[in-house]
Amino acid sequence: MSDLLTVRDLTKSFALHAGLFSRALERVHALSGVNLTLRAGETYGLVGESGSGKTTLARTLVQLEVQDSGTLEYHRADGTSWTVDPADKGRLDAYRREVKYVFQDPASSLDPRMSVGDLLTVGSRHRTPRGQRPELEQRARAGLEAVGLRVADAERRPSEFSGGQRQRIALARALVTRPRLLLCDEVVSALDVSVRGQILELLIDLKRRFDLALVFIAHDLDVVAYMADRVGVFYGGLLMEEAASTEISARPRHPYTKLLYDSSSAGKIQAAPTVAAAPMSRAAGCPFEPRCPLAVERCRVEVPALRVVGTAGGEEHKAACHRV
Repeated sequence: MSDLLTVRDLTKSFALHAGLFSRALERVHALSGVNLTLRAGETYGLVGESGSGKTTLARTLVQLEVQDSGTLEYHRADGTSWTVDPADKGRLDAYRREVKYVFQDPASSLDPRMSVGDLLTVGSRHRTPRGQRPELEQRARAGLEAVGLRVADAERRPSEFSGGQRQRIALARALVTRPRLLLCDEVVSALDVSVRGQILELLIDLKRRFDLALVFIAHDLDVVAYMADRVGVFYGGLLMEEAASTEISARPRHPYTKLLYDSSSAGKIQAAPTVAAAPMSRAAGCPFEPRCPLAVERCRVEVPALRVVGTAGGEEHKAACHRV
């Protein structure tokens, strides 16, 4: 597989507004130097407790949030590569057409006042010359059929559909611009159990038919194992471990990954949202050190680098731990 997106030293923090007496300069560090590479045509699973930075990473990858520092290098299908620059409106628009974000709750991301047909095309209509509007409408109709809906559904409102159908509409909207990468942020967690399997199978089918790459974020470890080719484990704004899906579930190397899989209930991560919360200041050492049973003095003062600790099935197994 060829590289699709290279992430280098990505950082992102947010000003803390926790009340009248909070310190004005206090910040929450959601990403603390993330490095990873996404490949064309693969599904990359991203797991970790609530507050670990997964959603911030996904939103930054699609530039819904702009990083404080670090770079995103996008490798296009024509063999060219360029750094995603928020100040370069032309390239940013081109990038966003090829990298799409699918939200967790489709009801909140679909304007209830608009018809489905308008929802599918409104984001692209103002950038499409009038003579090419029929082609845009045709892509919207094809998108509806690709996700198992009818062309006639374009005339209806989102409120007339079930939760699973609304998620299909959200996927159809993403397909209109013919993307190469979909960022799927907990896309089945708000759905009934009976519908989740249908949406997962639909994603697998869309990936195959349209040669898509997926970033699949979820708390359900069994679902991630089923969907993903590779898995990245996130904690405290950093990538703690990365390996092939089967390898990381069978032989986790990082203490946090072991904790994650050992403490999961029926495959789903069970942890208080505050446990993995982003740090208030940039950590001098490993963010997992306060909870780690293997921590030594070096862990308190030096952030471990993500490095290769083994191979399995031709895939590198990486971990950010001084003790591995």
